[in-house]
Amino acid sequence: MIDTRLAVIGLATLAAGGVAYVFIYPFLSGEAQAEKRQKALTAPSTERRERIASATRREQVTQSLKEIETKQKARKAVDIETRLAQAGLTWSRSAFFLYSALAGAVLAIMTVVATGAPLAGAGAAFAGGVGLPRWALIYLKKKRISQFIAELPNAVDVVVRGIRSGLPLNDCLRVVATDAREPLRSEFRAVVESQAMGLSTADALAKLYERVPVAEANFFATVIAIQQKSGGNLSEALGNLSKVLRERRKMRDKVKAMSMEAKASAGIIGALPFCVAFLTYLSSPEYISLLWTKETGKLALMAGGVWMACGIFVMKKMINFKV
Repeated sequence: MIDTRLAVIGLATLAAGGVAYVFIYPFLSGEAQAEKRQKALTAPSTERRERIASATRREQVTQSLKEIETKQKARKAVDIETRLAQAGLTWSRSAFFLYSALAGAVLAIMTVVATGAPLAGAGAAFAGGVGLPRWALIYLKKKRISQFIAELPNAVDVVVRGIRSGLPLNDCLRVVATDAREPLRSEFRAVVESQAMGLSTADALAKLYERVPVAEANFFATVIAIQQKSGGNLSEALGNLSKVLRERRKMRDKVKAMSMEAKASAGIIGALPFCVAFLTYLSSPEYISLLWTKETGKLALMAGGVWMACGIFVMKKMINFKV
């Protein structure tokens, strides 16, 4: 009986010693530390690889942004053909100058016939031949740009869905050039035609920014240019761009709504002197006619016009916000 107990105790001691040898000996001998050092030397950690890849991509993006900024600074002043394209007109330079001359001549003849003053006719010719056509270009340009900005997020969403479904970027741009609304359709058609002539996608979209000089078009061209040079998930980048464009539009509409009260007040204040002068002329024409029949009245009228112009300019600066 005693021998059996001694045998059991001996076997249990040997088993415990074996278990302790298996689990404790590597720490005592330094094999675990050596294995860890070997793994650290032979293969970089995942965190280190991600850090290196992130730094490399950041350098590529920075270099791409510098190149794009250099190209934009190197651009020359906008010529009349570019202004006509920005306004959505297909006129040539000679046609624009011809129509401007005709507008100036018609307005001058009408003014001379109505007033009989050649000097007033000369001023009307200048206003009709120089001021009116350029004002029309500015108006058409703003209207076209506002339509472009409103439709661009939808076009970006179309490109994102096409890329996620497996279509190449060029095919997505062709879809936009075919199915989008104006002026987005004609602008993307020009991009596709530029690609067919041998330009890269980045250069073709850079020309899009020249025709539509707004930050939204520049954002789109910059994202495509950076992706082509440094790589990355284009659908994710364009998806984020679409969200940014929609948030910019929401902010612009919010600012416009908040500033409508100030704009209405400025309009009333600006129109008030003319309304009072007209009503005074209807009630007492002899009283208010002193402003343009007497020298003192003419000086007062000119001074009042100058100060009123300064006030309108200041109010315009106060109520116009850029987003």
